[in-house]
Amino acid sequence: MARVTLSAAGAACPDTVWQRYAGLDQWASWSPQIKAVHSVARRLRPGMSGTVESVAGIRAAFTVEAVDHDRRTWTWRVRLGRVRIRLHHEVGARGRGSVTSLTMDGPLLVLLAYAPLARLALHRLVRP
Repeated sequence: MARVTLSAAGAACPDTVWQRYAGLDQWASWSPQIKAVHSVARRLRPGMSGTVESVAGIRAAFTVEAVDHDRRTWTWRVRLGRVRIRLHHEVGARGRGSVTSLTMDGPLLVLLAYAPLARLALHRLVRP
């Protein structure tokens, strides 16, 4: 198992960035690899589960482990076949904008392959 951490800063205010995370229907607007999120719940909450569908039609199962709306952090596990990844997200203030970070734990080759897409999504997430 390996750990990779990515971050991005931008002009969007932290509350805006957090709402983009918290509302599952918004994920496809800032994450170019996501086509849809399938879950009964439409806002992040601990214990929720579902699938994330990629633009290529691949579906990965997920379970949200923790959400702290006040601290703007959340953690989830994603599973695609035998591959399992744990992702921890944080949003904070930086100057007049925000910074977001993503810490991923999983197989190193999978994390390295996913990192460019994740980096792009993080930069889009913090745009105004």
